[in-house]
Amino acid sequence: MTIGPIHEFLRRDHERLAELLDASCRDGTIDLAAFHEFRAGILRHIGMEEKILLPAVKPLRGGEPLPIARQMRLDHSALAALLVPTPTPLIVERLRALLSVHNAMEEGDDGVYAQCEQIAGVEGQAMLDQLLKAPPVKLAPYQDGPRAFASIERLLLATGRGAWGSSAGA
Repeated sequence: MTIGPIHEFLRRDHERLAELLDASCRDGTIDLAAFHEFRAGILRHIGMEEKILLPAVKPLRGGEPLPIARQMRLDHSALAALLVPTPTPLIVERLRALLSVHNAMEEGDDGVYAQCEQIAGVEGQAMLDQLLKAPPVKLAPYQDGPRAFASIERLLLATGRGAWGSSAGA
């Protein structure tokens, strides 16, 4: 498989984000500065996919979204929900687990990025240029109330990738 520039850019961003997530929780201790950088980066990455990549591919498919776009959006919603409460080791572990499955779906030989590269063809460079210009995301303060954890539970269940469990805030 030949990896094109869009695929390579987004895959490398996954690697950068994984390193930040790993740095944010070592030995059961949360490094808030590293998590803050991860949080800003993952939200920007999700924005690039949701606001640039998927919308750019849709008209090239005759107005039809990628078949996997629904699952991507479900995963993105769950990931964003996991970023609402103050991070804990359990939240970091759940982020890692969801990202492992999600990133594989995007990076695989027939994954989202490969499909987008193939569909984009000559328009791929324009898409990459837009991705590179994606602005940073403004971060909201953490919210630790029961509604935040109820949303996490609901959105994780919607992904079909497993439930959160009863110790969400632990």
